[in-house]
Amino acid sequence: MTLAAAALLISAAHAAEPEPTPLVDQQHCMFCHTDNAAFLAPSFQQIAERYRNVPNAAAMLEHKLRMGGRAHWGDMAMPSPAERGGPLSAQDAHTLVQWVLSH
Repeated sequence: MTLAAAALLISAAHAAEPEPTPLVDQQHCMFCHTDNAAFLAPSFQQIAERYRNVPNAAAMLEHKLRMGGRAHWGDMAMPSPAERGGPLSAQDAHTLVQWVLSH
């Protein structure tokens, strides 16, 4: 394998997942988060940088999306799904977390 081919494979492995726009809209993610700058909550990039390589972080984040939870950043807690747009399935939470961690 050439160096260029290896670089392409590495780049593809770290490529951002496509935005799951219907889920992002349904859960009103952009009311508190942005892609790359803190707003009312940390940016998706900040979340990815903090948790991307932490064991079991994806499961913790998925649980937090499905249940809400205490603040890990600043003073604002993650609202419950009822406050954000309705129930969130385990698969939908997984999809959102994988997208965030791909930032």
